[in-house]
Amino acid sequence: MTARFTRRQKRDAILREIKMRKRVYPSQIRQERMTQEEADHEIDVMEAIAADYAEPDLFGGAR
Repeated sequence: MTARFTRRQKRDAILREIKMRKRVYPSQIRQERMTQEEADHEIDVMEAIAADYAEPDLFGGAR
């Protein structure tokens, strides 16, 4: 089965999602629709996923 999306496309999408959440969550917190802890957790999870898709640098580590 051929992959539908490349690693780069997936990473770009998750980075857009993180950016959007960082923009939207503060108003969600002010409106008491979520707590700061919930927002932090959700963003942390997304950043961990983005790290999984990071391109390796020349020495084999992630950038």
